[in-house]
Amino acid sequence: MSLAVRVIPCLDVDAGRVVKGVNFAGLRDAGDPVELARRYDEQGADELTFLDITASSGGRETTYEIVRRTAEQVFIPLTVGGGVRTVDDVDALLRAGADKVGVNTAAVARPELIAEIAQRFGNQVLVLSADVRRVPTGGAATSSGFEVTTHGGRQGTGIDALQWVQRAAELGAGEILLNSMDADGTKDGYDLTLIGLARSVVQVPVIASGGAGAVEHFAPALEAGADAVLAASVFHFGELTVGDVKDSLRARGLPVR
Repeated sequence: MSLAVRVIPCLDVDAGRVVKGVNFAGLRDAGDPVELARRYDEQGADELTFLDITASSGGRETTYEIVRRTAEQVFIPLTVGGGVRTVDDVDALLRAGADKVGVNTAAVARPELIAEIAQRFGNQVLVLSADVRRVPTGGAATSSGFEVTTHGGRQGTGIDALQWVQRAAELGAGEILLNSMDADGTKDGYDLTLIGLARSVVQVPVIASGGAGAVEHFAPALEAGADAVLAASVFHFGELTVGDVKDSLRARGLPVR
């Protein structure tokens, strides 16, 4: 691993506020997204990710306004996802100040969207956000034992998660944001098995997401094959700083900025 690994705070935004729950439920308020973004920039975050978790059409302008305000004050790469359904949605977010755009549900419904975005804006703009869970008992069997979910993790698809991320990379996704729905918000650590499996089937960067709860959780995710680690609640509620995480990674001999 020669490139510096990235530490990425994630801001789940609902109606203009940052929220966080467990397994995408029981949401509680975590603050103003622009204020949090400024804090993380000062702490040395390498990037920021905004996810509009409700993404109703009525709230779309709220998201654009948050992106504009954040881009004016923060000078690290900003990825924005949630409710992105068309090439025009990507164009509007980039014009608002996003550097990269995440796609999820719409890409599952119509994989051609990935190629359309990549062809128009370049692979480096496109992040495939994959909400993945272990197949529940009685669920549709997949060869890897992991399936893709949609609608904020609420709906299983029966699509094999590893086959999906591999196809997405082939279609033009520049990065894979790999979110373990089983680990999300639990603070029990990243799903290292899932990370390792994803690493074995794609060459593009993999961002590990879901489960960070202690400073000791980050290095194992990177050692399992992730290129970046993403976390939310441990940063939002002041349990850890970005600096704490980077110090722990340096102590393990991992290259950080």
